[in-house]
Amino acid sequence: MPDSSQTSLASFIDHTLLRPDATVSDIEKLCAEAIKHNFKAVCVHGSYLPLAQSLLQGTPVLLAVVCGFPLGATPAAVKAFEAETYLKQGAAELDIVVNLGWIKSAHWEKIGEELLLLRAIAPEASLKLILETAYLERDEIIRCCELAAEHGWNFVKTSTGFGHGGATLKDVRLMKEIVGNQVQVKASGGIRDLETARAFIAAGASRIGTSSGLKIIMAEQSEASN
Repeated sequence: MPDSSQTSLASFIDHTLLRPDATVSDIEKLCAEAIKHNFKAVCVHGSYLPLAQSLLQGTPVLLAVVCGFPLGATPAAVKAFEAETYLKQGAAELDIVVNLGWIKSAHWEKIGEELLLLRAIAPEASLKLILETAYLERDEIIRCCELAAEHGWNFVKTSTGFGHGGATLKDVRLMKEIVGNQVQVKASGGIRDLETARAFIAAGASRIGTSSGLKIIMAEQSEASN
């Protein structure tokens, strides 16, 4: 994981806009900011994927899209269709919500089958499993992390930002403890300032999902100039 004390936080940030009322001009602005400030990725809804792809083409900014969002309750076949569609349209990363009802029902075999299916559909893409940790017990978080590692996923992610709670340092530390260097950790949900972003990176996150990326980078640049 990069050292955030030596590397701009822009390289950690998924510049995110998932508001249901986001407009075309909002997405255009998001992508322009990502290019200008060298954010790691842009994360959008699938309906805006073609637009974002056209704006980011030829730049180093990665394009991420959410699947099964925000509840994770759609059938595996529907998530698979989403994933295939988005990959064909140029997505490099897929942020996919796990089925929370299956977790609470201890249907670990079904979850494993879904993760295996999606990994097979997207062998080259970066897959991020959104756990929505605010709803989960410690042992449930651990099992989800284990399954993500077993099935070759690239990230485990804390939250959608639409649940009743976002990322916590406690959960990120636990997730990092379980996956080690095999899988990366993305902290998302409620990260809105420079100090908080740095704390999550120190806790083990290698990616930060936030709609406050511009505010965070402006604060970092202001600090560096003083």
